[in-house]
Amino acid sequence: MVVESFIGACILALVHLFAGRLRFLEVIPRSRWLSIAGGVAVAYALVHLLPELQQHHEVLRTATSEHGFQWLGDHLLWLLVLAGLVVFYGLEKMAIRSKTKSGEPTSPAFWLHIISYAIYNALLGYLLVREDRGLQSLALYLVGIGLHFLVNDHGLRQHHRQRYHHAGRWVLSAAVLAGWAVGVTTELHEALTAATIAFLSGGILLNTFKEELPEERESRFWAFALGAFSYAGLLLVV
Repeated sequence: MVVESFIGACILALVHLFAGRLRFLEVIPRSRWLSIAGGVAVAYALVHLLPELQQHHEVLRTATSEHGFQWLGDHLLWLLVLAGLVVFYGLEKMAIRSKTKSGEPTSPAFWLHIISYAIYNALLGYLLVREDRGLQSLALYLVGIGLHFLVNDHGLRQHHRQRYHHAGRWVLSAAVLAGWAVGVTTELHEALTAATIAFLSGGILLNTFKEELPEERESRFWAFALGAFSYAGLLLVV
């Protein structure tokens, strides 16, 4: 699956490079396509990623027990999910509070935001290779994560504008391919893979909800619900 996963990594990288050309997304009320994409991302996290975490729970519990932290083993999985949510919530608040008179965050805030999302993208690129996938599973992953990237890209463009267009999108696209390359050449301990999936699940949930819930976005509930339940149904069927 190396060739197939590389094609998948390229597709995900292209989302960031070309999402800015989709001008119909830049509207208020929020584009129904973005709300559908948000619904798909949430369904992917709740219906696929979180149940998958149950398979890794024992791995994390064993790993913590071996190092004398038995008390942590039963809760570590969900603490990592919480950590992903809290970290990306903190990044969002930082970007908002660091805005200058021009309406854009400061340069240090921009790079901290972009580097954090680059690590996030690299982890998702790594999972393209390291998760046991067939073509069908790979296609579902690309749909779920690709639409999630579309939502993230839109949010980052709103915060950082031209700075994101000129530099940020290239860094995030390269990060996906870098993560894929690490996945091809290196195999991390299964406990680290499990921790990565847990952390990413929290990040996906937060990054989607922060785009959909603010009242000023005038998000479209029925489009969000359609995306969520349609994709959830697809995951259950296949």
